[in-house]
Order: sequence, then structure tokens, then C-alpha cells
Amino acid sequence: MAKRPSKTRALAVVILAAGQGTRMKSTLPKVLHPVAGQAMLRHVLNAAAALRPDRVVVVTGKGQHDVAAAVAPATVAIQHPARGTGHAVMAALPALKGFSGDVLVLYGDTPLLTADLLKSLLAARRAKADPAAVIVGFRPVDPAAYGRLIVNAKTGALQKIVEFKNASADERAVRLCNAGLMAFDGARLPVLLKKLSDKNPQGEFLLTDTVEHANAKGWTCRVVEADPVEVMGINTRGELSIAEAAMQQRLRAAAMAAGVTMTAPETVYLRSDTKLGRDVTIEPFVVFGPKVSVADDVVIRSHSHIEGATIAKGATIGPFARLRPGATIAEGAHIGNFVEVKNASIEPGAKVNHLTYIGDARVGAKANIGAGTITCNYDGFDKHHTDIGAGAFIGSNSALVAPVKIGDGAMVAAGSVITRDVPADALSVARGRQEDKPGVAAVFRRRKTAARNKK
Repeated sequence: MAKRPSKTRALAVVILAAGQGTRMKSTLPKVLHPVAGQAMLRHVLNAAAALRPDRVVVVTGKGQHDVAAAVAPATVAIQHPARGTGHAVMAALPALKGFSGDVLVLYGDTPLLTADLLKSLLAARRAKADPAAVIVGFRPVDPAAYGRLIVNAKTGALQKIVEFKNASADERAVRLCNAGLMAFDGARLPVLLKKLSDKNPQGEFLLTDTVEHANAKGWTCRVVEADPVEVMGINTRGELSIAEAAMQQRLRAAAMAAGVTMTAPETVYLRSDTKLGRDVTIEPFVVFGPKVSVADDVVIRSHSHIEGATIAKGATIGPFARLRPGATIAEGAHIGNFVEVKNASIEPGAKVNHLTYIGDARVGAKANIGAGTITCNYDGFDKHHTDIGAGAFIGSNSALVAPVKIGDGAMVAAGSVITRDVPADALSVARGRQEDKPGVAAVFRRRKTAARNKK
């Protein structure tokens, strides 16, 4: 793990997020597309936050109000028109007025970026050699059309960054590629930006040209190497799916390292905010939505879907259970197969084991809810509450028409439709009385057989 950089110098982070993302074929700005349920840009902001920067500036394009709203309370700078990466950093300079610390330049479409890499990048900038700039490089399996980092073999200093289209055959043979992330001495950054020109095939102000300008002034530049996956940039839906798979693998590995058992981890889908305790067991094909917290010793059986729920110690969920937002499952409670719980609290030791819907309700401690029970919480206009007391027993195929209260220890007979409160310890039967008519079934069959034979 990288050593935390010294806080003797101030730190600013500039995140470039002005790209339109046209290859995503989407009305949603590229950097707001989610990975593990969280916008790519938010992943980058979270990684940067671990360094406790003094200033954070996000560069967006004109009219990108959704991006600006998503990054609050960070400062937003507008790049208009879009004239390259160097021009984007120029747009951030007013927000850095009077700043002479270190400046990290990051990209909003690199969701797999980690705080450890940023700490290594910053430590290299603050090293004794005092480089004007440090660039992140990587060695992909296929260098393809990436820009190449040309490093002095003797000194290790970075001499220049060459775009693939401008590179010679020897330069294209170099496998160390430019990841785009950079750390600058903030005092020298404005000087380097002033040297940039758009007289190039792209017709843009390229941030990579700062390396040549720094060398021309006798200022050294260095390289920090990163895992190719960590610096992956996202431009298409296909690349988004690759990033999602990589993030899921990372989240699963972290969960298992922290004491979670996954019998088939490749089938479990986590969110970046999923909280899992120790000795949690997760069976195959479980999906976690946002805002899920699971305490120790919980078992989540296969094919369950959980979002916006809190699950206490020792509870059992599933298989084929669905917990929706507002579901609170207390210690030792059981939620079984094909049970849906929404905006409801299931108290300690309660059991809801089969084919049941519990919505806008409380199920008291050690209550038992029979198969097929429904809390009828919606009247077509408003939601209403059902309160089921501790130790109550609800028979199978019962409908509890809210608002209604079932008292502690009460029993509801199977097949009942309950429309009034049931007192504690009472038995409520709310169904038509059974009537038996001896021999009628046999008469019915004879008549049907005779009628069929006449045809």
C-alpha cells in the first residue's frame, strides 16, 4: 500500500469531466453513467477525497447542469468551447488563483481509480527531485493507439509524450503508454499552460505538451506506473460493461477478505455502498441494490434481490426473497422464498417464510406469518399501515386490509380477510362458513357423464 503523502504542501484536484460522450449514444453525460450503482465521476471524487485536498475543481462543458449538480459542493469550472485537455485545465485556473501547492489532474471517466494510486502519484511529485510534473503510465496488453511515454533509460526522466499518430516506428515500439493522469507543481503549472499551442494535427491545446515545455526549461518530469485496469477510461457501453465487471470483482474480493463467504462470487452483484458484516454467507445469484446494510452472521440465500434494506445479526433471507426500500429485518428473523418486504419492520425472531407480501407494516417479535398472507396497504390513493403484534399467528392465505392492527398473541384463521382490529390473544375468523352436502358430488358426476354420452 502506498505511503500517505505529506500534508506539508497544499493540494488541489482538478477533474476533467467536460466530454460529451457521444460514443455512449446517451442523453446522460458520460461521467454520470454508473459503475456498481455509482456515477463514474463520483468514484473519482471519492478516490480524491481520501487525500483530503484543499480544493476540488470539476471542469464541465457548457450546459452540463446535471454534472454540476452531481459534484456539489466541489467548485465547477466551465470549458467552452472544448479545445483539448490543456484548455480544460486552463478553464480551472481561475478557481486556483493564488494556489501554489500541488495539482492533480484526473479524468471523470476512470471509475476504477484508487486512492493508493493517487497517493503514489502525489508522493512522486513531492519527492526530493522536485519534478515539475509526474505522469501516470501503464503497459497494456495491446498498446494500440495510446500515446507513448518516452523515458530516458539512464535517468528515468520523462522526456516527452508522443501521440501515436505522430510517433516514429521506434517510438511506437515503446510499450509504456500514457494514462492521462498527472501531478503538477502548482507554481509552475500556469507557466507550462501558457506555452501550449493548438498548432497540431488535433487543433487543440494538449496537456501532454507540458512535458516537453518543462524539459525545455530544465524542469524534470517523472512517471508512475499503474495497473492498466485501474486507469481504464470509459468511452463506450462495451467499455462500461468491462469496467463494471472489474469493479464487481474488486468489490467481491474486498468483501471476502473482510470475512464474507460467497459460494459463487461471480454471480453476486454488489453496489459500491453495500455494507456486509463478518461471517455473512451469500449464496449464488444475489443482487444488491443501493443502500443495503447487512450485519454479522446473516445468511442470504440464492436469487434474492435486496435494496434500501437493513438486515440485523443472524437473520436469514431467501431464497427468492425481495427486500425493497425501508425493509428492516431484525436479529434472528426469517424472510423466506417468494416473500416481498417493503417499508416494513420485521422484529426479532419473526418468521415470514413463504409467498407473502408485507408492505407498510410492522411484524412483531416472534410472530409467524403464514404462506400467502398479504398486507393490503394501498387503497388506490393512499398507503396505510398494518401492525402485527408480538407472537401473533397469521394463517395461510389471509388478507389484512390496512389500516388494521393485530394484537399481541392473536391468531387469524387461514383464508381470512381482516378489516377490523383483532384484540390481543383473540382468534379471528373472517371467511364464509363451510357447508357440506353429502352425495352431491356423485350426483353431479353422473349428470355430466349422462349428458356427454347423449352427444
